[in-house]
Amino acid sequence: MSEDGNTVVEIPNPVTVRDLAERIEASPIDIIKQLMANGVMANINQLIDYDTAAIVMEELGFEARPMEAPESEAKEEGEAPRWRQLLEEEPEKSLVTRPPVVTILGHVDHGKTTLLDAIRQTDVAGGEAGGITQHIAAYQIRHNNRPITFLDTPGHAAFTAMRARGAQGADIAVLVVAADDGVMPQTREALAHARAAQVPVLVALNKVDRPNANPDRVKQELADAGLIPDDWDGETMVVPVSAKEKTGIEDLLEAILLVADANQIVANPDGGVFGTVIEAEVDHSRGVVATLLIQNGTLRQGDVILAGDTYGKIRAMFDFQGNPIEEALPSTPVGVLGLSEVPNAGDLFTVMDSEREAKAELSEREDASQAAAQARSRPGRSLEQIFESIQAGEVQELRLVVKADVQGSLEPVTSSIEALETDDVKVNVLHSGTGNVSENDVMLAAASDAVVIGFNVVADTAAQRAAEAEGVDVRLYEVIYRLTEDVEKALKGMLEPESKRVVIGKAEVRAVFHISKVGKVAGCRVVQGELRRNARIAVIRGDETVAEGPVSSLKHEKDDVREVREGFECGVNIRGFSDFEAGDILECFTEEKVPIV
Repeated sequence: MSEDGNTVVEIPNPVTVRDLAERIEASPIDIIKQLMANGVMANINQLIDYDTAAIVMEELGFEARPMEAPESEAKEEGEAPRWRQLLEEEPEKSLVTRPPVVTILGHVDHGKTTLLDAIRQTDVAGGEAGGITQHIAAYQIRHNNRPITFLDTPGHAAFTAMRARGAQGADIAVLVVAADDGVMPQTREALAHARAAQVPVLVALNKVDRPNANPDRVKQELADAGLIPDDWDGETMVVPVSAKEKTGIEDLLEAILLVADANQIVANPDGGVFGTVIEAEVDHSRGVVATLLIQNGTLRQGDVILAGDTYGKIRAMFDFQGNPIEEALPSTPVGVLGLSEVPNAGDLFTVMDSEREAKAELSEREDASQAAAQARSRPGRSLEQIFESIQAGEVQELRLVVKADVQGSLEPVTSSIEALETDDVKVNVLHSGTGNVSENDVMLAAASDAVVIGFNVVADTAAQRAAEAEGVDVRLYEVIYRLTEDVEKALKGMLEPESKRVVIGKAEVRAVFHISKVGKVAGCRVVQGELRRNARIAVIRGDETVAEGPVSSLKHEKDDVREVREGFECGVNIRGFSDFEAGDILECFTEEKVPIV
């Protein structure tokens, strides 16, 4: 209770209208009315910043207190890339500041490559098919005498996996959003990849020079996506730029360096050499050409590298402009020649002592690769099967990709699904959108071990092929209660079943006999239900259970039997117990696993 008598309630920043209503036990409609009275239009699932929520709470008789996120939530979005884990093994005293690696993410045609053109004073966009980036490229510039490495990643929906790899190799993600278009589906996906890679995000609000630009509307959409702008007292830097007019570029570069300084981007130039494969291809005249990003150590010409499932000795190395170089420090993108095969983009590369060692290491990986290939060829986990991973402690959430026919259907479907989560198993809607289930939806689900849920939509042919190849469970519904019923069943199945004792019969001990080779046997009469050979018996004496164990023998007259029903007499022996007394009650029971309801 605060000094003025208001109830103190802790809330996160930001908080959804629904969550705020639940925390203060108020109607969401009352929250929305208060927001409207303060000039804020919001729906039930919209995020509002802490200050706005505090004002609403005060008017409703509550006092807000910021909620401190537990440390365990720091990595909730995803596991750190392997190279970051390796970097943690380096001696702390050997780490020095290195240039930041920045990935440019965003929706198609929002001006990512044009922005890089303005930064590098080059014309890359003009040479690409339709002006859409079809590959990942790495460049390095200097600002205020400090180098910055940029990764350009595709924004088109077909390049989800490539965009994810761009985020995995970066230290900072710049999300490019057009001021005249706003937050689009691929913008949200790009943001999800950046969060999964655990990298800080800043926003380049592009095309602010256009007459129909609406920065305030875009900032609201960013806030709804969880990126509260810094000028709204949030933590996300939003920098207005115009790539075409080349304005705001200096401010963006300054913002990047500020974020870099705040996040202690370091490496050990003298430590183990490792990094990420950015892209690779076969050149008919030069062989395999791979673009590598060094993330620790110093890569030198002549080094033997192991990248994914291939290896080779570097026979030539050149910078992003094509100039030959002999060594490259951390955060430097380089092209190398000498690999025996084309590695996959996103593969981790390391330097080995010799080609023999690389070949031996590669041989050891073959079994694991074959096992992984077999796993990919097997059907993926369905709603009925995922609970096994939950019980094994592998995951604690049901991940979903949700598609609906129209926006009016999507919101209630998503809200209904999220409302089903429990304290033990969370529901994580990785992506939601309108339209038919596409191949891109399936690939996102495959990469995230998720299930695709569709409402009043179909899966196109490409999506069906991808789902079959990747083993992704695609569920299509036309009735919402059947959809929520299946999800609810899956969540209940994921919970550890309760062990419930089911009593199937009782017998009274009338006499105790001693039989050679068997020991003491209770002569009983079944007074209720039945006694079974494959069940367990509890021996009850007065109000106390004196023993419990499995039935080792059950006889009716002289015959071994599987069960004895009510009204019949029998001889019972319990494994590990023989101290029967006349008058004991034998309670026969089984233990069944029942889902928690």
